[in-house]
Amino acid sequence: MLGVGGAIPLGYYKDPEKTAATFRTVGERRYSIPGDYATVDADGTIRLLGRGSACINTGGEKVYPEEVELALRSHDDVFDCVVVGVPDDRWGEMIVALVQAKAGHRIDADALREFCRATLAAYKVPKQIVVVESLERSPAGKADYKRLRELAAAEVAL
Repeated sequence: MLGVGGAIPLGYYKDPEKTAATFRTVGERRYSIPGDYATVDADGTIRLLGRGSACINTGGEKVYPEEVELALRSHDDVFDCVVVGVPDDRWGEMIVALVQAKAGHRIDADALREFCRATLAAYKVPKQIVVVESLERSPAGKADYKRLRELAAAEVAL
């Protein structure tokens, strides 16, 4: 888990439980630990894996959606995407990508999955790709994961 020290907030306004969960003291130093996972390379480079709460458990393997999203966004036809896990009887959770095409482009789901296989382990490749007109991000650029997870689950059930 990633922790940040230094000048950090005292806590969440009128929320002592969330404050205690996020702002922790290790040794004599206070940290903000927001729930992001990371690895540290031998040269000191920190690689963000993503939020623990967003982690998808598929077939006993943990998949961070951000890694899959980076692979998808590197495709020429993809403008934006969000990767979610939806309940699945066989895998526990199935990886589903909601993908928005660039203007004038078309998404070929099979070709996009094949493209992902070049950079991702097979278990990280989305089992389903749902093409959307827009991900309807907030003005701050945040995705509504609850809505998108529900949309993905509904599309996969069809």
